[in-house]
Amino acid sequence: MSCTPVPKNPLKTSLVVIFSAALMISACSQQQVLPEKRPSAGLPDYRQTDFQRYIADNKRWLRENRHYLSDDLELEIAINSPFELKPEHPNGKAVLLVHGLSDSPYSFIDIGQELVEQGYLVRTLLLPGHGSKAADLMLPVLDDWTGIVKHHTQLLNRSYDEVWLGGYSTGANLVTIEAIENPQVAGLLLFSPAFKPESGLVRLAPIISYFIDWADEDPEENIAKYESLPMNGAAVYYQTSTLVRDKLKHRSVDIPVFMAISEGDSVIDTKAALELYQKSFKHANNQLVWFGEYRPNVQGLNQFTMRLPEHRVSTGSHMSPLYKPDNAHYGKMGWFRMCSNGQDEVQELLCREGAEVWFSGWGYREEGKTHARLSWNPYFKETMAVMRKVL
Repeated sequence: MSCTPVPKNPLKTSLVVIFSAALMISACSQQQVLPEKRPSAGLPDYRQTDFQRYIADNKRWLRENRHYLSDDLELEIAINSPFELKPEHPNGKAVLLVHGLSDSPYSFIDIGQELVEQGYLVRTLLLPGHGSKAADLMLPVLDDWTGIVKHHTQLLNRSYDEVWLGGYSTGANLVTIEAIENPQVAGLLLFSPAFKPESGLVRLAPIISYFIDWADEDPEENIAKYESLPMNGAAVYYQTSTLVRDKLKHRSVDIPVFMAISEGDSVIDTKAALELYQKSFKHANNQLVWFGEYRPNVQGLNQFTMRLPEHRVSTGSHMSPLYKPDNAHYGKMGWFRMCSNGQDEVQELLCREGAEVWFSGWGYREEGKTHARLSWNPYFKETMAVMRKVL
């Protein structure tokens, strides 16, 4: 009997599969657990009062606990470590950036560079449970993720009069929560905000996590993010989504907000994100970058078509707003191609064997075409121009 009961996209998992998996616990518990499937002894501390000490402590922890996927250990540590960028010509302002579920600080490698060139001090965080091995997402609770954002926002508030927060996916939830609670936050930069999951089944994750450990188990092949997902990670994400929506019911956000969303995003409920942008974010300078064909009726709209045959792009994706087309890892010619994209096995194999592919969000299919995940932004320069307008 297999102990890998849930299919590749946990957000698409059916109730039948979930509860069938729960019944398999006793059989699976007797099988040997690989070291990379066992969580570490604990999580690294994030409460350092010096950011360089925080970086050093996290690198040390990663070296001791990471399950390496390549021979280049230092590259893997660098990609998964929090980092700080100091501007040559400081403007006296700072930005704290927070990645999403299963991801790493590398999510902001390109956006961080844009910000530091504008004069901002840039810091990124490593959310507890990330960067080492997917099993470590069995360890964090909600307070670990809200706590690290609060602590490092306060550190910046002590030194800078103007502090912006930026977040991707789950990270967007966390920084929005902090902004609602902290009147010193100057503005928000939100990429693919996961305010509400596309699948309503994710709400069951907090309960199911008591019965089964894994929502999804796949071979780990991406040094910048996890391919597998423990049920506890999905549960804590869902807690961030319910918390941010609850807070937005009672409080509007009156600071400038930049938001970027792909219509082809299969991870988040894009309609819910649009409604919250329109109803709960009230500043006159707000800007929305929308990658898709439907035209939302919202303030500050900047719309970009994703029907781009000249780039072999069919739709945007959850992650595509983040990266430059020439990003070394995720770019158009980057060294990592995301062939696991919700297609059949034949198309995935063609992708892995180097066949010409098109690019899309997860699960998009079109007859006669093989699609890899769109992991770069064809409009990266235009997106950054809109972000500068808000800043």
